[in-house]
Amino acid sequence: MIYHWSIARRLFVANLLIVVAFIAIVGSAAYVDARDRAYEEAGARMAGIAAAVAAAPVVLEAAATDDPSAALQPYATEVMATAHADFITIMAPDRTRWTHPSPDEIGQPYIGSIDAALRGEVFTEVTAGTLGPSVRTIVPVKEADGSVKALVSAGVTVRTVDVAFAGRLPALAAIGGALLVGGSLAAWLLGRYLRRVTRGWGPEQLAQLFAYYESVLHSIREGLVLIDTRGRVVMYNDQAAELLGLEHRGGNDPRDAPALADLPLDDELRVLFESGRTAKDEMVLAGPRILVVTQAPARAPSSPGFRGRAPVYGTVATLRDRTEVEALGSELQTMRTLSDALRAQTHEHANRLHTMVSLLELGRTTEALDFATKDLELSQQLTDDIVRSVNEPVLAALVMGKAAEAHERGVQLDVAALGTGGAAGIAVQDLVTVLGNLLDNAIDAAAEGAPPRHVMLTVESDEEGLDITVHDSGPPIDPAAAEGIFRHGYSTKPGSRGRGIGLALVRQSVGRLGGILTVNGRRGAKFEVFLPATAATPGKEQP
Repeated sequence: MIYHWSIARRLFVANLLIVVAFIAIVGSAAYVDARDRAYEEAGARMAGIAAAVAAAPVVLEAAATDDPSAALQPYATEVMATAHADFITIMAPDRTRWTHPSPDEIGQPYIGSIDAALRGEVFTEVTAGTLGPSVRTIVPVKEADGSVKALVSAGVTVRTVDVAFAGRLPALAAIGGALLVGGSLAAWLLGRYLRRVTRGWGPEQLAQLFAYYESVLHSIREGLVLIDTRGRVVMYNDQAAELLGLEHRGGNDPRDAPALADLPLDDELRVLFESGRTAKDEMVLAGPRILVVTQAPARAPSSPGFRGRAPVYGTVATLRDRTEVEALGSELQTMRTLSDALRAQTHEHANRLHTMVSLLELGRTTEALDFATKDLELSQQLTDDIVRSVNEPVLAALVMGKAAEAHERGVQLDVAALGTGGAAGIAVQDLVTVLGNLLDNAIDAAAEGAPPRHVMLTVESDEEGLDITVHDSGPPIDPAAAEGIFRHGYSTKPGSRGRGIGLALVRQSVGRLGGILTVNGRRGAKFEVFLPATAATPGKEQP
């Protein structure tokens, strides 16, 4: 049953038991101390009474007579009534009582210790006598020479002391009750706070939940980053560490949380994390990766009875790797370009075929043959130049498709292919990403410019690597914006949502391959790319 108790209930019960035990211990100690003090006060009061009686001249005078009781009994009775003592016994040194509250006890031996009094000392004790247990003090009555002539014992019964002590018990009970109520109230308030924070869960359940969360965080394929309101990364899982190039952390202790400024994050990603703004499926370039980031405030879960807006503890960001997806998207776009080119060439082929059929029907066989041969030679020359220079059929197909697309948009694409070094060590996906995005950007720019609209592609390969130059006739590039055009999300086109990633991917691919990327904005836009045949180290970029 206790296993299902919440932390708040356990704390309340534990605190209540502690308070009860504390009250019992402290109350018992206070009770004993108060009782002892009551006995001490009674003894001190009896000592004063006995000393006053012993100092009275009548006692010493009566002790010298043959019948001391005749003079001392009335005197002792009067003093008992006045001093509120239960008994005052005046006796001879041999214990014979001269006075007693009960006249029948006069002449009987005194019950109690008198040895200290006979030595001339004042002595207080708690002992049982004829009236029951009592607190009594014995004082000697001395002659001028110091000899003891009589003894005076004044006392009160224990029952009388207990009655006086009982008057203090309500105050002790009130203090104990106040402690119990105060401790219970403090435990209840603390329990309410803990119940709200822990949502009524017990420590075993929280430990189990923490184990589940740890397993989930380390097993999911999405990166997860938690950032507090002070800009510290309080937690990130294994996938986030891999995506961001961070050190794997075993415990994710919030006390050791690093600041965002201390982590090796790209500027774009750091700015997004520091802003704390809500983001949904935003693509961010992080090193060689394309990440899709979703970010939202980390709010406390709503609790029953809680009113108002839940407090914000920071932001939570999820990261997904879209590098492979974007690469597949680029290849898909290339296939679409080739498909569009094939559709366009189908129309062109139909027109040319009709022309050749018409020439043949007119009996002009020589003109029909020349027309077909020249058209075939033009297409074959372009294909042969690309394949011979780069030794990559996919790149040749990409250029052929872009040429057909440019032709449809009224742009002339001229290709110059030089060299025979090939593209050894360069993945075809990277070539498609670099050349495809550069040609797309150049064709778009040329199509928006004034006639004549043309794009010049130069591909040169040798033993060192591959040089690619794309020059369009579009508007020139502002030198101040030369660096900004490679930033992810930058676009000059209207309705640019979802754009601005092509040139960013080009720069990322070139940097990953250890190449060099330059742009010249004097006459149109001219992009020059050098890709080494064997890429080993990150390259440099020049605006």
